[in-house]
Amino acid sequence: MGIYLDNAATSYPKPQKVIESMTNFMMDIGATSGRGAYETAIQSDMLVYQVRKGITDLFHFNDVKKVIFTLNATESLNVALKGILNKGDHVITSSIEHNAVWRCLKTLERDIGITISVVSCSKEGFTNPFEVENAICEDTALVVFNHASNVLGTLQPIKEIGEICRKYEIPFLVDAAQTAGVYPIDVIDNNINLLAFTGHKGLLGPMGTGGLVINWKGDIKPIKSGGTGGDSTYEYQPDYYPNRLESGTLNVPGIVGLGEGIKYIQKVGVNKIYHKEKELLEYAFNQLHEIEGITVYGPQDSEKIIGVISFNLKDKSCDEVAYKLGRQFGIMIRAGLHCAPTAHEIIGTKTTGTCRIGIGYFNEKKDIDFLIEALQKINK
Repeated sequence: MGIYLDNAATSYPKPQKVIESMTNFMMDIGATSGRGAYETAIQSDMLVYQVRKGITDLFHFNDVKKVIFTLNATESLNVALKGILNKGDHVITSSIEHNAVWRCLKTLERDIGITISVVSCSKEGFTNPFEVENAICEDTALVVFNHASNVLGTLQPIKEIGEICRKYEIPFLVDAAQTAGVYPIDVIDNNINLLAFTGHKGLLGPMGTGGLVINWKGDIKPIKSGGTGGDSTYEYQPDYYPNRLESGTLNVPGIVGLGEGIKYIQKVGVNKIYHKEKELLEYAFNQLHEIEGITVYGPQDSEKIIGVISFNLKDKSCDEVAYKLGRQFGIMIRAGLHCAPTAHEIIGTKTTGTCRIGIGYFNEKKDIDFLIEALQKINK
């Protein structure tokens, strides 16, 4: 296969039990969850419930009903943003958001008339929580921040921002696409009202899985309506969770696979995963700085980021470097804007993009060594 260093996009490889569980479900059960009273349908129901429970345990939450399954973090963010915001509402967000947040907000600004305040950050991607407090006004209806930048890896002061939001009774939405499964998250302790996550990155599950954890008593309007398996004579979407936000047939095989990914993480331990990736980051930073003409972006401090490193080689486009790494050396990385143009604007790479390494739990130091050797050859 080669060397995979694109875990910020999708984790690879997956634990064997993730793959086996999905195959076994399709072969031995195969029934829809919430749509039948026969044995395999009940088994399907139980499997989905167990994964909801696993998610609450992982994020230190306490209400299984308020774990909503989606296709990915993008859908989770859209469910929250479009379900909460109304005409005239004011939103505060960071200056390093992924397009999953930014495009949704800009669309709502254009279509229904919300207003947006973007809190500035340093060139390393750090946000001052007091800047968030200063941006709050009478119409502020939501604060949305990513937990860690997918371009710089920079961790945001989520707990401190959450405390400010709680003080002003404003819901706080966190995009945990880059941190779920690789960095400790406590929904209650971190003052998070809504946590959006994807299954196919740090949670080691399959693509097409994700969710929204709702630690909030306010209403979220459904962005879709349809069958929920119960109350079928009622003409409107139910007002209770999870049915309120889950219409249509769930991706049960994917959810089952996600559940096995979470079991693997819980068995290993999030802290152990985080510390291993932190060691690889430190090693990578030391090795990368040996390359002549390289520019490495972001804090370059393993204590302040998750496993993402963006860089460029002098006089070479990021696309050229990524292509040669893949074609000549079998090393897989990401190149471009990474769906986060505002983050690239901060580091001055909006017109060029960057190469991006996405370090995962299954990477080893020898992968970094091979990458460095390849970059040295490309440089020459």
